[in-house]
Amino acid sequence: MLQCLILELEMVFSWLNLLAKFGFSNITGIDYSPSAIQLSGSIIEKEGLSNIKLKVEDFLNLSTKLSGFHVCIDKGTFDAISLNPDGAAEKRKQYVKSLSRVLNVKGFFLITSCNWTKEELLDEFSEGFELLEELPTPTFSFGGGSGSSVAALVFQKT
Repeated sequence: MLQCLILELEMVFSWLNLLAKFGFSNITGIDYSPSAIQLSGSIIEKEGLSNIKLKVEDFLNLSTKLSGFHVCIDKGTFDAISLNPDGAAEKRKQYVKSLSRVLNVKGFFLITSCNWTKEELLDEFSEGFELLEELPTPTFSFGGGSGSSVAALVFQKT
């Protein structure tokens, strides 16, 4: 039985549904917004998904109750924290500390970012995490070169 910590419910509610439908039975979704949790709760109830727990949590200031997860999925939270005009560098460091605290050793961290390149994410998560896989993302070509506007990586906590 895997626990899966999902960040930013408004951004990735489809992950909650998908994981529940694939048989994961201990899924936790967090968001700092009580309104987002309430909305997600009503959708979960409507779809009859009883194996998803929702909690109001600020990932940068976590309660001590969140720990022991095997998988953490982020599709936008790190990007949003990075864009904060007040102390973004310190908040990114706190994000990595929080992530280290909630994930088990050998736990997996999946991140999708439209603001950071693979190389930049490797640098941000260089302490305590190793890259396992770069997931395929759409590419574009311009001026003879090609690239991607999205980075999707799988890290493992060391």
